[in-house]
Amino acid sequence: MSERLAERARRYINRELSWLEFDARVLAEAADPAVPLLERLRFLAISASNLDEFYMVRVGGLTMLAAEGRARRDIAGLTPREQLREIAGRVREIVARQYALFNGELEPALERAGIRRVPWAAATAEQARHAERVWEEEIHPQLTPLAVEADAPFPRLAGLTLHLALRLRRPADPGWGPPDGWAVVALPRALPRFIALPSSEAHAYLLLEDMAREFAPRLFPGCEILDSAVFRITRNADMAVAEDQAADLLANMEDVLVARRESECVRLEVEATASEAALAWLRRGLGIGDDRVVRAAGPLALSDYQRLADLPGAETLRYEPWPPAFPAAFRRGVSIFEQAAQRDLILYSPFENYEPVVDFIEEAAADPDVLAIKQILYRTSRNSPIVAALQRAAEEGKQVTALVELKARFDEERNIEWTRALERAGVQVICGIRGFKTHAKVCLVLRREAGGIRRYVHFGTGNYNERTARQYCDISLISAGEDYGADVSAFFNTITGVSQPGPFRRIEMAPLGLRRRLLELIEGERRQREAGRPARIIVKMNSLADRELIDALYRASQAGVSIDLLVRGICCLRPGVRGLSETIRVAGVVDRFLEHARIFWFQRGGDPAVFISSADWMPRNLDKRIELMVEVADPDCRQYLERVLDICRRDNVKAWILRSNGAYVRPPLPGGVRHHRSQLELYEAACAADRAARQSESRRFDPYRREPSGGRGGAAQKPPSSRKARPPRR
Repeated sequence: MSERLAERARRYINRELSWLEFDARVLAEAADPAVPLLERLRFLAISASNLDEFYMVRVGGLTMLAAEGRARRDIAGLTPREQLREIAGRVREIVARQYALFNGELEPALERAGIRRVPWAAATAEQARHAERVWEEEIHPQLTPLAVEADAPFPRLAGLTLHLALRLRRPADPGWGPPDGWAVVALPRALPRFIALPSSEAHAYLLLEDMAREFAPRLFPGCEILDSAVFRITRNADMAVAEDQAADLLANMEDVLVARRESECVRLEVEATASEAALAWLRRGLGIGDDRVVRAAGPLALSDYQRLADLPGAETLRYEPWPPAFPAAFRRGVSIFEQAAQRDLILYSPFENYEPVVDFIEEAAADPDVLAIKQILYRTSRNSPIVAALQRAAEEGKQVTALVELKARFDEERNIEWTRALERAGVQVICGIRGFKTHAKVCLVLRREAGGIRRYVHFGTGNYNERTARQYCDISLISAGEDYGADVSAFFNTITGVSQPGPFRRIEMAPLGLRRRLLELIEGERRQREAGRPARIIVKMNSLADRELIDALYRASQAGVSIDLLVRGICCLRPGVRGLSETIRVAGVVDRFLEHARIFWFQRGGDPAVFISSADWMPRNLDKRIELMVEVADPDCRQYLERVLDICRRDNVKAWILRSNGAYVRPPLPGGVRHHRSQLELYEAACAADRAARQSESRRFDPYRREPSGGRGGAAQKPPSSRKARPPRR
């Protein structure tokens, strides 16, 4: 290795290997006996699902680069081929750990808890009869057995779908073709994976593939089955639309979805008991090398076990419920507009209820004084109340503009459906921005009030998805501040092509000024320290992979700036390297909720600046996406975020500390040291604040006040929504 490459390896960690270390930390939660059993199973399933996506996107992209002979090196100095080699070795270790954990700990523990997998050979007569009925009535009609002739093209198989490969011996009859041949039976993902069986235990089940293998002869009457193997393939999903040639982005995205279903196979998973003949046949048919074959020492598709983790009636095997607290910044039963007009409002879901954000948009849709709504939709739920509110608003004559990002990977199909539904309702829909993904989370509401038109804004660090808001840790900020309103109006005008952006007051936008602003903030702390003043940076985000920002952090560290990085996933920075990053500490929390909020804090010589953002510190976020970073101006909101950061920074129970060699370790807990579990402390703090707010409200007397004339028709202002007459949802 050249001296230059050695220096890159000393300074940076490979992005893909860093991501795999995150998945190993998720898997560690599955191995923790202090975690309830079904939650351990869920973490195992999440680790497997993560690997699925990793292969579809990251390995898929690297495979294409390697096939094209690209030798461009990554941040750590590795070529695509070198990265694939390193990935294969680390994945083998993780998969081996997954199955050792499943076979050696989780499945035996599930059986002791009354949740038992029944092998076909161990099924009782009653269970066998029940399984046969299910097969004949529900499973068999949905299957399409497919013979594969030796001289025919290999069939196009669906990715991430279980398949059964069967070697057949046909009758000695010329009409049947060759005496021996292969066939494939797809087991569609819509079928139940876990077939419930009658049992005296809490839950006995048969795996779908075990049932299919047993009843396979009924699919091929007159044939003898000589061999069988369960397998699953992963296809490359790193497909992008050629936007410079896309006159109709929506139609071109539909083409991308088709191409993804027919793309190259980047991984073949096969059960460990599969014969060499079956494996060789699959490899030839799929055109896949041995380095992309994963032999599983147990059931394939461990990601499916999330369904078993949701088994009803097993509450003692799950986390105790944490019903979200009502956000202390908000008041029950009071219009969001009335509250935001008085002060900025902030909440941290899922510790606090996300419903005020939904209420904000639903109230805007119903309020006759609201004139217009503009919103960005990146990922939403399948039955989104927010999208439904935008449709109602448009149908009632409001001007509604929605930028729906069609290029949101794996949500393209849903977003195409939403685009058409919104257009039918009269919403002006923008299908993304050419050349960029729009990842910002912002909504602007224009409302006619007594003093004129007033702008209300919601900023978020997470998607407008009320379902994921129950599992993802994200910040929401609602404000009627003039600076925010002016900035967001200019932002929407910029991305819809109406105007060139002027200087923003409280926000920064990628790809225009966000990178520059972050570099200025880091450099400002370095100068403060060199001037002998205290300097500190605390940053919470999901990923850190941008070389320019990492180098800026290194320079700040060399000047003595204290830097705390709370990074959930990818981190290409090496902390604790002598003469380079000695003052940098990197920690990441893996707990019951997914850490997702981006919060940036800079000491600024005693006048701290706090920001929330939709953007991680990665080249794609800063250069190829439309993102927002928002300065939090309200002192109470700043203090709120500072408390969040302080609690997260102290975690020594669910945190992992990154060492300079790229390994993650648990922080030491010597005797007498107080245990800090940040998510628990954040939840307890939210509940305590909710109780205090309830007590305060019980002592407050609010008289009805008439608004000054000058609103709609000069009348007293109407309640903005009948929805508010109902008790707020919890």
